[in-house]
Order: sequence, then structure tokens, then C-alpha cells
Amino acid sequence: MKRRDVLLGLGGSVALRPLSALAQSRSVPIIGFLNSASPGPFAAFAHAFREGLEEAGFIDGKNVTIESRWAEGRYERLPDLAADLVGRRVTLIVATGGLMSARAAKAATTTLPVVFLIGIDPVKMGLVSSLNHPGGNATGVSLHTTAILDKRLELLRELVPSAQIIGLLVNPNTEGAQVEISDIEQVAGGRGLQLLVLRATSEADFESAFAAAAVQRADALLVSADPFFTNRRGQIIGLAARRSLPTAYPWREYVDSGGLISYGPNILSAYRQMGRYAGRMLTGMKPNDTPVELPTKYELVINLKTAKALGLEVKSHLLALANEVIENE
Repeated sequence: MKRRDVLLGLGGSVALRPLSALAQSRSVPIIGFLNSASPGPFAAFAHAFREGLEEAGFIDGKNVTIESRWAEGRYERLPDLAADLVGRRVTLIVATGGLMSARAAKAATTTLPVVFLIGIDPVKMGLVSSLNHPGGNATGVSLHTTAILDKRLELLRELVPSAQIIGLLVNPNTEGAQVEISDIEQVAGGRGLQLLVLRATSEADFESAFAAAAVQRADALLVSADPFFTNRRGQIIGLAARRSLPTAYPWREYVDSGGLISYGPNILSAYRQMGRYAGRMLTGMKPNDTPVELPTKYELVINLKTAKALGLEVKSHLLALANEVIENE
């Protein structure tokens, strides 16, 4: 099979093309945008990145060029895609779509700045020396989603107080999966709950994972913040509805699409911050002394229509806590 690199603009259009004339000008910087997922489901996130970049004074096609690479869920392609960006002499790499994108970008270069977006502690995973002084050539935004698993589980049990068996959907192909499993095992054990780990690495795996949840009588489900799942959120939401399984998600985008409940940072804001960070790198800021950004605000979003379909009562105090309640009546 011939190797085919998918080169896509941030708007999602596909183009197999050389660098533009603008990009070939040495006076115009080139941003390499690396993502582990696919452009369609991530279009809003890519747009938010561009908005943040514009806030920093850079507009794609005018005074900066963005070269994008999408692994389309095939994480094994990330090292080659990152190396391709380096070979195209980009000015910096923006690594989005999880820890493995960041790893691939850092492995591809020790000199170009790398701006990452991950959902796990970058110090714990060895990406940076510290949050305030990253050292090396990488900095970015950490959503640190494993740190709020306890709260997400608590909110889910507010909706399903009788739940004793909690499913956790993870992608075992990701480096952070075992960290997340260990963290939630500790949280669930402390609450006297049984954790059922469900694994999915492909679209076909989702069907079997939800079937296993039914067979083993899972009362509720937590979905990992893995980009592969975000990329296929429509399928996951549909399966949760079909199985009548109350499910909590990491991002509000799931709930906007019909999911039950989400608790986590605003991922669009994180992409905008990445854009601003990329702009700072283009104006001479060095990643080694640019602190890693952490969320300052978490959103609780509840879909009342979905709760009603599942026969769940949403208590008034939970509604009062919600940043947004979606009714869709």
C-alpha cells in the first residue's frame, strides 16, 4: 500500500498539496498543526485555535500559514506526521488530540517550539520539568481531566444514586489509559463502588464494550477524555441511549449532541489559549519559561431531555449547580 499523508486545512477541506507561495516566503512563519483525530468532528476546536491565534495578531493566509496533519484515530501514524512537519521546515508545532500527539511532536524535534494540549498532568508524564518552568522546547495547556474524575463520578451518582457498578470506557492504546484506570479505581474503591473497565480502540469495539456493560450489569458509565472518543462521540451517545445507560462525559460537546451530563473544562477555551500561546512563540517567547496553562473553570452541563428519556430525576440543587441546562423540548 502506498503511503498517503492527509493534509488538511483547519476548516476541514482535504488537499494534497505543496506549501503555498505564502508559506514559501521566509518572512512568513509556518505552524504545523498535529492532531490525532479527524478534521470533521474537531472542526469547532480547530476554529477556536485559529481565533486564539488571531487574538495574538496572526491570521492564516495573511501573516502566517498553517500546515495540518490529522492521524484520523490511527495513533501509530503520529510520529511520521510529526516528522513530516519538521521536514517542511515549520516554525513551531501545535500538538493537539492528546498525550500521544505531544509525545510525537517532542520526539520529532528538540529545537522547534512545541505547544501541546493534553488531558493529563504533563509533569507526571515527563513532558515538562515543572508547570511554571517547563524547560526544554514544549509548553501548552493541560486540561488535567484525571484530577476531576472524583467530581464527575459524584455528579453522575447524584443522577443515579443507586449505582454500584460503574463502567469506565478507555482507549488502552493511549499512554495515559492506565493512569486514568488507577485513579478512578482509587476513587471508586473509596466510595465502595465496583469499577468495570471497558476498552475500545476501534468503532467496532464500542458495540462490544456497551454489550459487556449490559451483561455485567453496569449501572452507569464514565467516558474517558480520549480524543478518539471525542472524534466518535455521536456513536458513543447513540449506544448509551440504546442501552439506557446513564453516562457522564468529559466535555460539553457530548451533551450538546444528546449526552446526559458532562463536567470538565471548556475545551474550546483551551484551543483558543493554544492559539494565543502559538502566537506568543511566533513573537519570540520561549517555551522553556512559559508556564503550562491549567483550567481555572469547570463546566457542569445537563441534558434534561436525555435525563427524562432515561427516567432520571434531576434534583433542584443539581440544576442550581449547572452552568447550563439543555432542554431540547
